[in-house]
Amino acid sequence: MPEDYFGERVAARYDERLAELFDPAVVGPVVDFLAELAGGGPALELGIGTGRIALPLAERGVRVHGIDLSEAMVARLRAKPGAERIDVTIGDFATTTVDSTFSLAYLVFNTLGNLTTQAAQAACFRNVAAHLEPGGYFVVEIGVPELQQLPPGDTMRVFHASETHWGIDEYDVANQGLVSHHFTRTDGGLFELASIPFRYVWPAELDLMAEPAGMKLRERWSGWRREPFTSESGKHVSVWQLDTEPPST
Repeated sequence: MPEDYFGERVAARYDERLAELFDPAVVGPVVDFLAELAGGGPALELGIGTGRIALPLAERGVRVHGIDLSEAMVARLRAKPGAERIDVTIGDFATTTVDSTFSLAYLVFNTLGNLTTQAAQAACFRNVAAHLEPGGYFVVEIGVPELQQLPPGDTMRVFHASETHWGIDEYDVANQGLVSHHFTRTDGGLFELASIPFRYVWPAELDLMAEPAGMKLRERWSGWRREPFTSESGKHVSVWQLDTEPPST
């Protein structure tokens, strides 16, 4: 099983460190988008974490099942109001299966990048296809690699800076890899380091992963409000649809 980089030390501060992402103004458009695609059917969240999206989506009447590798993150989810409506399976979302099919599966906030090889990311598409009902949708929110923002001759970029948190991405361009280094101020005033590896992936590469899994691209936007995706977009929200019965695995 892959290493869990979201253990107790990260999980304990996760909601606090990313508090702006829990704002209803941020969560609302995501839930609206996903609830529309679910169409009243059940949804599968890969990398469900502490339930930032799953809980409000369940409040909208969508039955949500989650998969997550981190027991510490899921423990935070299970302690929140409404969590009793959500089933969670602990495991690697590239390969872990559940005994259900869904009208929607989704990955938000760059979570696909937690799979650090191309093979694992492609396996995730196949795993999703095996869980989708014919005509079901797979939604991925992920950043567009920002290599053009790297200083000349450098491999590091500061992506966040505040009094309590510094975030630095370190790129390995030859292998489409990066490590996000998070320096977070503790209660004692010292900074604590957590380094999490990712694999960045291009939109066209994702389309090629979707094709052998029996899915075709239906929509691609730069945000959850369906803003147009352009060469200047820093991320994309892509929707693939399973047109036929899932391929045999």
